[in-house]
Amino acid sequence: MSNLLQLFENNEKWADNIRQQQPDFFEESAKGQSPSILWIGCSDSRVPPVQLTELGPGDLFVHRNIANVIHHSDINSQSVIQYAVSVLKVKHVVVCGHYGCGGVTAAYEDQTLGLIDNWLANIEDVYHTHQNEIEAQATKEKKLNRFCELNVREQVKNICHSPFVQQAWDQGQELNVHGLIYDLETGLLNDLDIHITSAKEASDLQS
Repeated sequence: MSNLLQLFENNEKWADNIRQQQPDFFEESAKGQSPSILWIGCSDSRVPPVQLTELGPGDLFVHRNIANVIHHSDINSQSVIQYAVSVLKVKHVVVCGHYGCGGVTAAYEDQTLGLIDNWLANIEDVYHTHQNEIEAQATKEKKLNRFCELNVREQVKNICHSPFVQQAWDQGQELNVHGLIYDLETGLLNDLDIHITSAKEASDLQS
């Protein structure tokens, strides 16, 4: 219970600080949300999207799972994408992976972890698609880093082919899908130079 008490104490301090800076913040926030960014990231506790981007409540619509995977059969992630794109009308979808990702490492090493093995199969598919490029790297660290980057690229492709994203582009809605990766050792986001703004560009990304 002591850990939960700490959570409540921290929450009270946080809420008080927000009220001091912006007295009507919570009243306005309760009226609704209008974030411009859907952030899709890893569940890793060391990669908190709001803190590392120094944004605040209401700025990011967030979906996180192990190794930031987007799969067409996953009703959870697809529902998040639909709501963000079709209802909230976000202008940007960011896929943010990170170096040192445990899910990617487990997939690379073919670890057996139980139920999560079914999820890791999605990441193993990325490895098999890009095996030659990954294994061409000089060290295991570089192989894993490249694997993490390529996993982001593949998830961007999956998002771009979501029916809700395709529909948005067909209707002329402004929507940009980006691939980033976070470096745990520096605390910095790295641009993977993946920025897709149309169905045509999404098609080009296949090559």
